[in-house]
Amino acid sequence: MATIATTLPAPKAGADRAVRPDVLRPQYIELRASVHRKLLNQLNLEALATADRPRAESEIRALLVDLINAEGMPLNMSERESILGDVLDEVFGFGPLEPLLRDPTVSDIVVNTSSNVYVERNGKLERVEASFQDDAHLLRVIDRIVSGVGRRIDDSSPMVDARLPDGSRVNAIIPPLAVDGPLLSIRRFPAERLKAQDLVTLRALTQPMLQFLEHCVRARLNCIISGGTGAGKTTLLNVLSGFIGSSERIVTIEDAAELQLHQDHVVRLETRPPNVEGKGAVRQRQLVINALRMRPDRIVIGEVRGEEALDMLQAMNTGHDGSLTTVHANTPRDALARIETMLSMANANLPERTTRQQMTSAVQIVVQQARMSDGSRKVTSISEITGMEGDVVSMQEVFAFEKVGISEDGKVLGRFRATGVRPKCCDRLRTAGIHVPSDMFEGATEVR
Repeated sequence: MATIATTLPAPKAGADRAVRPDVLRPQYIELRASVHRKLLNQLNLEALATADRPRAESEIRALLVDLINAEGMPLNMSERESILGDVLDEVFGFGPLEPLLRDPTVSDIVVNTSSNVYVERNGKLERVEASFQDDAHLLRVIDRIVSGVGRRIDDSSPMVDARLPDGSRVNAIIPPLAVDGPLLSIRRFPAERLKAQDLVTLRALTQPMLQFLEHCVRARLNCIISGGTGAGKTTLLNVLSGFIGSSERIVTIEDAAELQLHQDHVVRLETRPPNVEGKGAVRQRQLVINALRMRPDRIVIGEVRGEEALDMLQAMNTGHDGSLTTVHANTPRDALARIETMLSMANANLPERTTRQQMTSAVQIVVQQARMSDGSRKVTSISEITGMEGDVVSMQEVFAFEKVGISEDGKVLGRFRATGVRPKCCDRLRTAGIHVPSDMFEGATEVR
């Protein structure tokens, strides 16, 4: 391996005296920046790019110790290890974000300019001590993140939406679009996704609700999962996709590939943004049209948000039963209204009644997911589309969650209940060889 470091400066004595962290803090930040700057001047970056990381890290650590000693600032062991870790994170990772990315309890990282960093834990946002030196430092980290996945961000392209190698979604926006400074959002996904029974254990839904949704997927009913940002739509979509038979050919279409299907016959498609010249973009609608030529048994779309809704409904109506997708909406009825709006975006010039007939014949089940005030996610409604009455789409609720209050510790209190309505799709489930017990649609379960 090529030499990573050049000649090392001689260490100075007297660097082991303890100093109060609150007194040291401003000097510590300055020292960290100074050591990092000097380290970069002494590194062979070309050799570092191809070096074995453990060995390179060992050499850089030795060089850092000498650089810190050369500064002559007294540091105790804890502060010394902290600055070593910070600088190594700057060299090999994403700087102040590295400890947060290593924390398995963090599901979202939100950076509002260089001095404000928030994370989401257990469904709630909280501010953390991590910070960047300045906006230029944050810009360097953003550039490192997006360039690592083959994207670019600059004045001519000030927004980027990308996916990290571990599946995390990254969104960055910089000035002049971001008025106060660069903004960065990272949506993380656990290495082990939640399984069906995990949702029951976490009280996101009840066992009868899960069984009913499983029956619907196995019987090839078309389902839409509706909810707001961070409500858990993708997690639920991933769980429901797991009920698809292993012998079926599944085509997934996403803006950023997040689904983790374990069946053998899965084909994954992902949209592509425009290149530097503003050309070469591949949108979801093009992928949906192409998917129809790939002999799919099921089509799973991560989220419909535009004109691709028309092609999705056409696919559901033309032999691709059992398709799944998500949509942003507050209620099942709002989900249908949003899809109707998306259909108008396709410039199909369809009459309103024809549009609603398309939805009625294509979609059978709408599942509503929500994030509660305590950060928990719950399936708040499972509704069935039964047809049309005049120009109005008819729906009936099969399961619902009723919120009754908040406990002293801030937990949401409520109950899941079956409405007592036996869905019309039970006949279709029966013809698919699925027995649905009559008591599945009765009773309630308290959530405490």
